[in-house]
Amino acid sequence: MLKQRSSGFTTFNRAPGFKRALGSALLAAALTLGGCGLLPEVKDETAGWSAQKLYTEAKDNLNEGNYDRAVKLFETLESRYPFGRYAQQAQLEVAYAYYKDNEPISAIAACDRFIKLHPNHPNVDYAYYLKGLANFNDDLGLLGNLVDQDMSERDPKAARDAFLAFKELSTRFPDSKYAADSTARMKYLVNALAGNEVHVAKYYLKREAWVAAANRAKEVLKTYPEAPALEEALAIMVVAYDKLKLTDLRDDAQRVLTLNFPNSKYAKGVSTEGKAWYRFW
Repeated sequence: MLKQRSSGFTTFNRAPGFKRALGSALLAAALTLGGCGLLPEVKDETAGWSAQKLYTEAKDNLNEGNYDRAVKLFETLESRYPFGRYAQQAQLEVAYAYYKDNEPISAIAACDRFIKLHPNHPNVDYAYYLKGLANFNDDLGLLGNLVDQDMSERDPKAARDAFLAFKELSTRFPDSKYAADSTARMKYLVNALAGNEVHVAKYYLKREAWVAAANRAKEVLKTYPEAPALEEALAIMVVAYDKLKLTDLRDDAQRVLTLNFPNSKYAKGVSTEGKAWYRFW
């Protein structure tokens, strides 16, 4: 209800508890704002540390296996002292800390960042090597370790990315101390990638998708001609072409299989009796 005061100003009739509620709200606000000053301030123990001290402390934590702490210190170093050798080295050390802490995605991202920022750095070969390692060891996590799954049965993307990183290192830096190990890992990865193609081709055989099986096996011959999986790939081609009634292609595949793998268990031709060899499950 509105009332007109003699002063000419209009005001509201307030409920009896209005002043009390308003006072409580103001008190609560005051306590909230004042409480901020009552909380103890979190002291930054690294305040005033030099770039060298930050790097030394971070490196010590890294060597002791305190990877999360090491990452924070390295990142603090880079943010406070973005220029100079300590900041550049910290970027590499962060990548290694993530790798050791089983964080491959973060490790790869850190390596890519370093390569982009410092393509001519004396240690850029190590960034490629670490990127390859992070992809190389990127399995199925704990479950993958428990079941000891073969690398050829996994998603091949990480294997391909690892191969490309190692190849870049070996091509650009043939004298790098990481080149020999990179080359050895590349050979393993080639075999794993070829095995992955065979694994998929065998799945298609099980589903009686003969064309798809033949094409995946043919890809092994084309892309990985020296991989051990070539033997089984040829055998898959023999089976698939036989099912498709493509006798000429079947005989060609059988001839190449027998010529290159005379002692192969698949070299005796296609058997229609009993359980097919590719139905191993």
